[in-house]
Amino acid sequence: MRTFPGGAHPPENKSLSENLPIEAFPAPEELLVPFSQHIGAPAVPTVKPGDDVLVGQLVGQAGGFVSCNVHSPVSGKVKRIVKVRHPLGHKVDAALIANDGNYKKAEGVGEERANWLGVSAKEIIDAVQEAGIAGMGGAAFPTHVKLAPPPSKPIDTVILNAAECEPYLTCDCRLLLERTADVVEGLKLILRALTPENTPPNKLKGIVAVEANKKEAYGKVSALLAGKTNLSVVLMPVKYPQGAEKQLIKTVLGRDVPPLSQGGLPMDVGVVVQNVGTAIAVYEAVRYRKPLYERVLTVTGDGVEKPGNLLVRIGTPVEKILHARGLKPSTRRVISGGPMMGIAVSDLSLPVAKGTSGIVALTSAEHWDVLPCISCGACVRHCPMRLIPSKYSTLGEAGRYEETEAWNVVDCIECGVCTYVCPSKRPIVQHVKVGKSVVLPLIRARAQLEKEQKTEAEKRPKTVIMKGGE
Repeated sequence: MRTFPGGAHPPENKSLSENLPIEAFPAPEELLVPFSQHIGAPAVPTVKPGDDVLVGQLVGQAGGFVSCNVHSPVSGKVKRIVKVRHPLGHKVDAALIANDGNYKKAEGVGEERANWLGVSAKEIIDAVQEAGIAGMGGAAFPTHVKLAPPPSKPIDTVILNAAECEPYLTCDCRLLLERTADVVEGLKLILRALTPENTPPNKLKGIVAVEANKKEAYGKVSALLAGKTNLSVVLMPVKYPQGAEKQLIKTVLGRDVPPLSQGGLPMDVGVVVQNVGTAIAVYEAVRYRKPLYERVLTVTGDGVEKPGNLLVRIGTPVEKILHARGLKPSTRRVISGGPMMGIAVSDLSLPVAKGTSGIVALTSAEHWDVLPCISCGACVRHCPMRLIPSKYSTLGEAGRYEETEAWNVVDCIECGVCTYVCPSKRPIVQHVKVGKSVVLPLIRARAQLEKEQKTEAEKRPKTVIMKGGE
C-alpha cells in the first residue's frame, strides 16, 4: 500500500462507538440554525420572526456562488434571529426555530424524482445547489462548486474519502456499513455530474478509499462493486492525516497536488474528492429532493456514558446531545470534530452544523508549560505538507506573523501533527491560525490591487509610435 510523506499514528479510540449502529436523535424543542455553516459567503435570511416554517423549507438563500442554501430541520415557528458562537470563536446569525413536533415537510421534500436514474449533469448540480450541500467531512466547502470545475481542468477520477483518520470518529464507517448501496449511488451521481457532454459514460473512474482498520466496510463495498469497470475500492494504511485531500490523492493515485500558495487544487491533477456523508446527501437530494437538514455524527469519548453514532437535525445544541447521552461531571473538555483537527468548545449551546462530524467529550485535559523550541526537527519530519512548522511558532511568539507568508503558512492544512509530536508542547497550530488571519487578507488585498491596476491599464488609450514620418 502506498502512502504519503510524514504523518503520525495517534492511538485509536474507535472501539467506543465503531460497533454501534446509527440511531435517530430526537429533535429538541428549539433549534439554532446558523446562516453560515460553510466556506464562503453566509446565507441571506429569507424568514423573519413570527414566520411559520416546514421541514426542508428554505430559510437562508446562498449569498453567492461559493455559498450554501440553509433549510429548516423541523416544522414550527421562527422565534427570532440571534447571534450564536461559531466553533472558530466568532459569532454568526442564526434562526431560532421553535419545533412544533409535527415535522410537516415543505412541498416536494422527500418525494422521489420520477427520472432520477436519467438526470443530466446540470440537473444533478442544480439539485445539489438547491439542497445546500456542503462537504460533510469537516471542511464544509459548497459541493456544487466542486461539481462544476472549469473546462480547462477536466476530471478523470473521483475519490470517495472513507479514510476517517481521526482517532475517535466512526460515523463514516457506519454509513459505509449500513448504507453501502446509497453511498455507491451517490458516487455514481457525482461521476455523472462531472462527466462532460458527448463523453462516453463510465469514462471517469470512481474510487472508494478506505483505511485498513475498516475491513468489514471494505468487504461490503468490494462485494457491491464487483464487476464494475469504472468503480473500485482501495485499502490504505492506517495513518494520520490520511483523510486530507492532498494526502489522500498522493496515497491513492501517486499524484502531487500543487500547494495552495501556488493556487493548487485537486482539480489541477484531474481529481475531485468527496466525503462518504456528502455522497449520501447528493443521492438523497437527487432522488428524494431532500435538502441537507440532518447529518450523522459520532458522540464519543470517556466523558459520555453512552457513546454512539447519531442522526441529528442541523441546529441541535451540543449540550442537548451530550446530556441525553450522559455527560459525566468529570468531563474537562468537549471538542467539535475529532481531537486532532477539532476545536475545543467553550459554549455548549453551540449548534450542530453541516460540517459537524463528531462531538468528543474527554475527562482528561492535559495542561503543560510551553517550552522553547529545541530544533529537534520532529515537526519537520512528520509534516505531511513538507513545511517547517517550527518557524510558525517562533515567528508567532515574536509577533512577526506577516513573515510566515514567506514560509508558506497558507499551505498548512492544520492537521495538528506538528503539535502532537512536539516534545516542547508548542501550540504550533494556534500560531498558524493567527498567521493565516494576518497573511490571507494581505494576499487578497494585493490581488485586488493588481486587478484594479490591470483594469486601469486596459482603460488607458494606446499610444502608437509612427516611424519614418508616416
